[in-house]
Amino acid sequence: MKVENGHNVKVHYRGTFTNGEEFDSSRKRGTTLDFEVGSPNLIRGFNEAVVGMVAGETKTFNLTSDEAYGQVNPEAFQNVPKIQFPDDFVFDIGTAVMAQRPEGPIRAKIHEVRSSDVVLDFNHPLAGKDLTFEIEMISIDGQEPVQMANWNTKMKKAELFEIAKSQGLSVSTRSTKAQIIQALQA
Repeated sequence: MKVENGHNVKVHYRGTFTNGEEFDSSRKRGTTLDFEVGSPNLIRGFNEAVVGMVAGETKTFNLTSDEAYGQVNPEAFQNVPKIQFPDDFVFDIGTAVMAQRPEGPIRAKIHEVRSSDVVLDFNHPLAGKDLTFEIEMISIDGQEPVQMANWNTKMKKAELFEIAKSQGLSVSTRSTKAQIIQALQA
């Protein structure tokens, strides 16, 4: 089965900057990223990259900042008076803080420290950055990959057909058993 919009998938991924520095890894966290393909909860470029994949497939792709988290938005910088912070707060550039908005809490980082206020950057931490992802499709709608080593020529045509389809091979129900075996051996 190939991934289509609307499928629920599980992937492992590793995200790096263009210089190779890793910024995230699902394997290091010990959990897959589970999502519905096409949902607005994921960056567009990541969603588009998984479409057409099959369970067990690994893929590496690059996203420009526009395909990922967008460009740095100058309007996302806001001046906040220091008196809105606790008395013992240490103001260091780069420190992450949580701000309260009517929509709920939002993360920001201190961009600049002035005498009576600070400039907070509400952009996503990866805004303005080109990213590289290596993803492994673990399952599609709960279906795990069939291992290629787990087939043999004595299996029934229907079993071989399912294995070939799960690997994304170009076979159809009209393919003969010999044609399916040939596709699996290629």
